[in-house]
Amino acid sequence: MSLFISSLNSGSNGNCYYVGNHQDAVLIDAGISCRETERRMNRLGLDMEKVRAIIVSHEHSDHIRGVVVLAKKFRLPVYITQKTFIHSRLHLDPSLVRSFSSSDTINIGSLQITAFPKFHDAVEPHSFVVECDETRVGVFTDIGEVCENVISHFQKCHAVFLETNYDEELLEAGNYPYFLKNRIRGGRGHLSNRQALELFLAYKAPYLTHLLLSHLSKNNNCPLVAQRTFMDKAGNVEIILASREKETLVYEINGYKEPTFSEASHALQL
Repeated sequence: MSLFISSLNSGSNGNCYYVGNHQDAVLIDAGISCRETERRMNRLGLDMEKVRAIIVSHEHSDHIRGVVVLAKKFRLPVYITQKTFIHSRLHLDPSLVRSFSSSDTINIGSLQITAFPKFHDAVEPHSFVVECDETRVGVFTDIGEVCENVISHFQKCHAVFLETNYDEELLEAGNYPYFLKNRIRGGRGHLSNRQALELFLAYKAPYLTHLLLSHLSKNNNCPLVAQRTFMDKAGNVEIILASREKETLVYEINGYKEPTFSEASHALQL
């Protein structure tokens, strides 16, 4: 069964990723307002009534800003680790809170979501793989370094939202204070274009069709720089920029067979 994916927003101003099939969908993080989430999904033809849950990766505000209103308005359960919930200070209806732990598989309708820990400067950060039948989509952002968990799950995916937060030269030459530069590149911050490319080249599955470059820094990266880093080495993988300002198209990901490039490039407006 196919999965349909879109980045509704990606960056330090808000992160929200849609993954679903024809019956069920989840939002990975909800860092933009409820109103803006609805507006962007409407433009894409995505049905909020199919969204069964919000899955929270960590407590930073750009990942949880819209959680409370979305959960309340649509009565959506929020899957969040216990420590993250405490540190997030989210005021949620207790009946909507669902706790999970590292390496749990969360079953939501016809979807299975695997959570795994990662390196980031949050209390209990996780990334996720969303699976339906044989199709797997990874959401790998806010990662300080490429660990064994990231590698293990990345190499099983048919599509990935992958962090390309900063360009190393732009970060070094920029006006951020030294301590903040070290926070970003110090192993518990974010992945650079180069680090993401090395992961991609070394561990991409032969059936990977889509790579969405995600969580780009406004000040320390450039969309064209990030895109050019990957384009010459992408092969048959479609490289897509996940914008800080607007939603991407909706892409159909089908894990049953290795698609041709033309099939892999097909964006579906639901």
